[in-house]
Amino acid sequence: MSIDRSLKVKGALSRHRNVLSRGERIEVLKQEERWEDEKSVMGLPKVAHRKAGTGKKAAKEETAAAAPGAAPAAAAPAAGAAAKK
Repeated sequence: MSIDRSLKVKGALSRHRNVLSRGERIEVLKQEERWEDEKSVMGLPKVAHRKAGTGKKAAKEETAAAAPGAAPAAAAPAAGAAAKK
């Protein structure tokens, strides 16, 4: 019998998890310099674990920023052709 697709572990580490294990929480606390080795591993403080954005807004801002810069460059050759006439 085969395993159901939802139970496969292949991509389990690649997707975002809201709950961190105790070891992962300690690692985050160490990176934030909030962890001391003499502290108990029980009763750890909460650690924010946010999912990173996809960058869709950055792409829209990038195209909006490029559009005004491109318009004067496109108008310059047209102005040069009008001056030749």
